[in-house]
Amino acid sequence: MTTQDSYVLGRSPAEYERLRRQARMWEPETDRLFDRVGLGPGASCLDAGCGPGETMRLMAERAGPAGRVTGIDVDAPLGAQAVEMLRAAGHRNCSFEAVDVESSADVPGAPFDLVYARLLLLHVGDPVAVLRRLWSLVRPGGHLVVQDYHVLSGAVVPGHDAANEFMRVARETLSLGGCDLEIGLRLPDLCLRAGVGAPDGIDAGVRVGPLPELAHMFEAVYRSVLPRALELGLTTAADSEQWLEDFTRNSGAAHSHTALWSLLIGTWKRKTTEVHA
Repeated sequence: MTTQDSYVLGRSPAEYERLRRQARMWEPETDRLFDRVGLGPGASCLDAGCGPGETMRLMAERAGPAGRVTGIDVDAPLGAQAVEMLRAAGHRNCSFEAVDVESSADVPGAPFDLVYARLLLLHVGDPVAVLRRLWSLVRPGGHLVVQDYHVLSGAVVPGHDAANEFMRVARETLSLGGCDLEIGLRLPDLCLRAGVGAPDGIDAGVRVGPLPELAHMFEAVYRSVLPRALELGLTTAADSEQWLEDFTRNSGAAHSHTALWSLLIGTWKRKTTEVHA
């Protein structure tokens, strides 16, 4: 997550639970990238924009008692709650710092063996500057791993009126909030512009299935962006209530409609001891 003012999604118990479910949904893809970079016992890890801490848990399980995991986020209450839950589950190697990645504040414990960010760059004002900062926190021999959505890849076929309305409201809300809807596919270019260099590899996570199986994701994100969408005049209270009613009624039986959720694009890069221009 990024600054409180620019974040277009919600900050509520329901939204935090959505973030937890989303993180668990993408867990296999994140684990796959951790395998790629060889994350293992004793590693020092940073989760930038850690949110509710689900990825910190994955890191802690791999790093073990000899490693350490630091989460940073601007949402201090959520981060503190995440670390409390992680420690209660036995992950004593976890800590949290209220740090905005778009500021110049120090990050305790840097540099790290792994610096990781998922669905962070989508919400920052200057992703190149943030990538440059994250790269500066990676120790020589360590890795930077980034995952973000290519929002425009989401689709429902055949066309479905309620699903189309969801995509309109969600995409316009994000776009007017300053989000780059194609940032996932831009990651290699952003890495080059930030001085990170060409990624060592690119990965894509896919969620596709009958619309009824993914309908809960559509509804949860719609509810998350709705307050900002209303502020922006992209829908009305009456229209949004009607959408929720229609989507709940129609999506459950839409077995002939195939839904493709936005692709989650991932990149990883090892920092060598050489200096690259």
